[in-house]
Order: sequence, then structure tokens, then C-alpha cells
Amino acid sequence: MATVSVKNLAIAFGGTKVIENLSLEVAEGEFIVLLGPSGCGKSTLLNSIAGLQEIDGGQIWIGGKNVTWEEPKDRGIGMVFQSYALYPRMTVEGNLTFGLKMAKVSQGEIEKRVAKAAGILQIQPLLKRRPGELSGGQRQRVAIGRALVRDVGVFLFDEPLSNLDAKLRTELRVEIKKLHQALGSTMIYVTHDQIEALTLADRIAVMHHGVIQQLASPKEIYRRPVNRFVAGFVGSPSMNFIKGNLETSNGAPAFRLSEESLLSLDGYPFKQPFQQGQPGILGLRPEQMILREKPPGATPLPLKVLVD
Repeated sequence: MATVSVKNLAIAFGGTKVIENLSLEVAEGEFIVLLGPSGCGKSTLLNSIAGLQEIDGGQIWIGGKNVTWEEPKDRGIGMVFQSYALYPRMTVEGNLTFGLKMAKVSQGEIEKRVAKAAGILQIQPLLKRRPGELSGGQRQRVAIGRALVRDVGVFLFDEPLSNLDAKLRTELRVEIKKLHQALGSTMIYVTHDQIEALTLADRIAVMHHGVIQQLASPKEIYRRPVNRFVAGFVGSPSMNFIKGNLETSNGAPAFRLSEESLLSLDGYPFKQPFQQGQPGILGLRPEQMILREKPPGATPLPLKVLVD
């Protein structure tokens, strides 16, 4: 296991700054998910950790060692790509052993590592097949196995399940989580799929425009998003946003939707005081709204149902 530390990272493509002054600390054995829309910088950040992307400023530390200018093979990482990137003319066993042979690992050690990885991923019956004879899920298991045999402390995943159908994605999500629990290795996982992030992560780094908007546990990000982007991006269906004004009613905070509608916010924490009548935006998750008969004396909340 190893820690990963990104310090004041800066990356630009031409004159366009993609990431600027970004820092991230990943604890030993932690599963971090980089989550965000396409173009937010998550894969760029992962590639810089792997040594596949040149950086313009900052430092990358892995396992307490400054690897900023080290080659990818010398960083102590294993990487799984979106494309399986398997050698089509080699067997599964050949794909697993190729990198180890290039690194001049002994034959006995190679056999030991391949047997261990094949056992964990349950691909022993596939070792003599070629990639063209495998399903998409089996190919991705082999791609993960190729990273496993490197016997490293940090594993990097770049949207490894995006080419699979929904059923396979669900199955492999479970396998990757079990893999992390079995190995206890540090893992950094890139995805735009919030279900993957909420299922797999110890902590999620939600990214937008090259900036980490929030870094917290899945439960914290879902229940207490720090800004409107995080609130709207995480959740399916997405959160509803309603404009109104903040008021105080009977000593408790409330949200004025209209002349007739006042919604109590008693019990909800506020980071800072607000002024009477201050404009605000109320976020409501669809799955947390319940339709029922109006209790006596209660004020109904007018809503228009767009999708049932």
C-alpha cells in the first residue's frame, strides 16, 4: 500500500489552463473516485499521477517518494484503461506475463503472481484463450489482472467499465469493490457515472473545470453538497431547484415560495446567518418528496410533476 499526494498541480494545453493549483491527498489503502462530466480534468489528473501526462507545475508523490519526473514504470503503479489494450495475438496468460518478462522478473515469481491474479479474478479457465475469444467483461478482467500482477501499492482506473453493458457494469463494480477489500491497496478511479462513484468510493472528489468542488464521503456529498454544481450533478433523477426567499417564522428559518406558501426549514443547519427576505434557492431531491393529503392547518406546496 502507498499514499498518493498531488501538490499544487498545474497543467495547460497550449494556452488553455486545464488544471491550476490542484492538491489532493489519498491515504494508504483508500479508494478515491474522481467524478465529473466530460472535460472536467479527471482523466488528465489521473494521467499526471501515472506519468502519462506532462505537468507544468507542482509535484506528485507516491509512497512518500517524489515521482514528479519519474517514468510510469518506475512509479509503483498499475493502470487499467477504458480500452482493454490487450495484445490480440497473445493468450490471456501471455498478456499477463508480458510486462513481467520485460522487467526480467524470475519465471517462478511470474507463475506465482499470475496464479494469484487469476485466482482473485476467476479467470483461470481463460488463460489459454486469446482476447478475441473473450466477452467484454472477461477482457476487462484480464486488463485488471495485467495491473494486478505488477504487485504494486497503487492502482489507477480510467473509466474501466464504460464500454460494458449495464448488467456487466453492475457485476464488475461488485468485483472491483471486493478486489479492493481483498488487496487493501490504494485505488484511484475515474468515472462520470455517479452510481459507480457512490458504490465504490471511500471518498469522492467531484471535479468541474479542473477544480475539485468537494472531496468527501459518498453520504456527505449526497446529503450535504457544498454548492449547486455538486447538488445538481450527484443524484438520479437530478435535484430540483426552486427560487424563493429566506425568512424567519416563529423563530425558525423558513423558505418563502409564494405569498401563500412558506416551507419550514427548522432543523436544517446554516453555514452563515441570513437576512430576512434574502433570495435563495431550495434544492429538493425527487426521491425525498412524498405526496399525501394536506393535514389540517398545513400550507400545501404547489408542484408540477413533469416525469412520473
